[in-house]
Amino acid sequence: MLIISAHVSIPDEEIELTAVRAQGAGGQHVNKVASAIHLRFDIRASSLPPWYKERLLALRDHRVSREGIVIIKAQDTRSQERNRALAFERLVELIRQVAIPRKSRRPTKPTAGSKKKRLDDKSKRGRLKSLRSRPDEQ
Repeated sequence: MLIISAHVSIPDEEIELTAVRAQGAGGQHVNKVASAIHLRFDIRASSLPPWYKERLLALRDHRVSREGIVIIKAQDTRSQERNRALAFERLVELIRQVAIPRKSRRPTKPTAGSKKKRLDDKSKRGRLKSLRSRPDEQ
């Protein structure tokens, strides 16, 4: 059982773990062991509350596929157990991230002083550019 919050948890049956060979440099032992972990979690088929599912599916994250499957690869350490724990931590963090409501953006207007300063700067720049031309062209 993976505990997300006091009221939300994910049963182990909904998370698919696969041990694979890790990428990168290694020694003689690297081609014999599968220490990296691929974690797959189907959002649509999960027992998460509906609003968690909606937010996870709307999330623009490379770990969430178009089909609604979260794919996390953990290969940071040489230990399969530690990589499994890291994969679970990343899944929990991803789900907790969508639980935090985003602040809505309030549109703002430029102040009168900033408008005046912008227009003054524009006119100064225009005058400076006109001074660069030949005297007979003015």
